[in-house]
Amino acid sequence: MHKQVSASIRLTDAQRIDWLRLIRSDNVGPRTFRSLVNHFGSAGAALDRLPDLARRGGATRPGRICTIADAERELAASRKIGVALLAPGELGYPPRLASIDDAPPLLGVRGAVDMMSRPMIAIVGSRNASGAGLKFAQVLARDLGHAGFVIASGLARGIDQAAHRHSIDTSTVAVLAGGHDRIYPPEHEGLLAELLQSGTAISEMPLGHVPRARDFPRRNRLISGVALGVVVVEAAHRSGSLITARVAAEQGREVFAVPGSPLDPRAAGTNGLIKQGASLVTEADDVINAVRPIMGRPIELPIAETDDGSPIDHEPDASERARIVNLLGPSPVGLDDLIRMANASPTVVRTVLLELELAGRLERHGGGLISLL
Repeated sequence: MHKQVSASIRLTDAQRIDWLRLIRSDNVGPRTFRSLVNHFGSAGAALDRLPDLARRGGATRPGRICTIADAERELAASRKIGVALLAPGELGYPPRLASIDDAPPLLGVRGAVDMMSRPMIAIVGSRNASGAGLKFAQVLARDLGHAGFVIASGLARGIDQAAHRHSIDTSTVAVLAGGHDRIYPPEHEGLLAELLQSGTAISEMPLGHVPRARDFPRRNRLISGVALGVVVVEAAHRSGSLITARVAAEQGREVFAVPGSPLDPRAAGTNGLIKQGASLVTEADDVINAVRPIMGRPIELPIAETDDGSPIDHEPDASERARIVNLLGPSPVGLDDLIRMANASPTVVRTVLLELELAGRLERHGGGLISLL
């Protein structure tokens, strides 16, 4: 279920500290954050319950809970370099990103925050791009920019770099895999400084976070999340750009692919996307005509999770907890299937999943699937 985006909200200073403490605590990701706040009513109340929930989930020792002092230091350091930590619904938080089910509770936004409400198109592709691929990315970024779109990409080498470079004059968004002070690749610090003159950089990672391999797929969901659609210019098989395309489809975004020679391995992924139903792109108008009908639709946000009327703080009994845990294993399963098989209320199942996740025993997968570690 969804609701239309309401008017802009604004967290109080105390709420922002609580939100930051919760999302920076061990085993709390965006989905868990939302479940905790929905379950207990506020981030502050959820923080008080973390140790007990982790213990009930089987944790052998309490997870680290971010302290008030640490949160205040991060908030101050972020503001010092011009990074605003924004919640969904606050001015400067990309509206379409707020609509995905694992939207960052707090997003670090630096630069021209007022442009974040404009329609965006993501352009991604190979780091080891061909000359033809680079040229097409440049032309596409320029033409879409002149048509009024903000170009989003990941600040990587190759296609990303070309897309950013040729949309600086019309506004571009760099989606970072690390903290705002840990730019990757390092040689793109100059490009970032240049695009920040009229564009924006965003990251969900804390300052000082050096991007690791597993951070890039996580970053990719933000690239597609901010945009109406994603254009993949070049991508080999098993490319990170194909992850972005897959996530974009899961998020309900338009997926576009630029065809390439069957003899060039850098085009194997994009040609495969076209076979799978992605829209073929040879010029900017192909993208514009596809997204124009959806541009005027109201952006929707997930509503607070609802249950069947059980008490909001109901603690599952031992038999309920054992039954749900026994149904979980290394093979991913959907939440609805788990609720049905457990013959338990949604509130009870979600509570047990919260306990397991805070104990570090649960893994979340794409498409809302979960498994036991």
